[in-house]
Amino acid sequence: MRKRSWMTAWGQHVQEHYTTYVFTVVLFVMGIIFGAIVVNSLSFSQKEDLYYYLTNFFGQVSSGNMASAHDVWKESFLQNLKYIGLMWILAMSLIGLPLILILLFLKGLVVGFTVGFLVNQMGWNGFLLAFVSVVPQNIILVPIFIMMAAVSISFSLKMIRHQFVKRTHEPIFRAMLRYTFIMLSFSIALALASSLEAYVSPLLMKEVVELIEK
Repeated sequence: MRKRSWMTAWGQHVQEHYTTYVFTVVLFVMGIIFGAIVVNSLSFSQKEDLYYYLTNFFGQVSSGNMASAHDVWKESFLQNLKYIGLMWILAMSLIGLPLILILLFLKGLVVGFTVGFLVNQMGWNGFLLAFVSVVPQNIILVPIFIMMAAVSISFSLKMIRHQFVKRTHEPIFRAMLRYTFIMLSFSIALALASSLEAYVSPLLMKEVVELIEK
């Protein structure tokens, strides 16, 4: 019953802020496209340097000389917590809205650049490596980042209206508590995404690297 009410409330939120969700999706996709375009703008020496570090990394993956899965999980989860914390702080401020949009765009840019560079340098093998190294955790991360941005944008706009228009029906403190609770609940999904990055992606990458080297 509680799960159904939670899903109903979330569905209502999406309906009420439909344009915000569409905008965040479009912005994230634009970041991915821009990231892929940036790859083509790199000079030959820049691509060579990046490819050198990349081959060293995959060599470590193949030989098993990587950080422990627990260390990878902790580092990944802490980075995700910093991201969600920064977005929370920006939404609480009256000037953070543009920075929230920039953060989401940059997330898309990183994904697009990573996949684009691997495919650009390694062709089909690069696509396979991108699939096993980027996709597992981003199946969770991408929807969560989009929802986080949409919720943060909605709350930031509510803060602005409360400050300058003062016609909000809901007490702002209650809205702040609900927003904080929603952002904290996202951290559970981020922990799961970090687990995929730490325990699943390295195993898949090792299999693909060994397949490529044969």
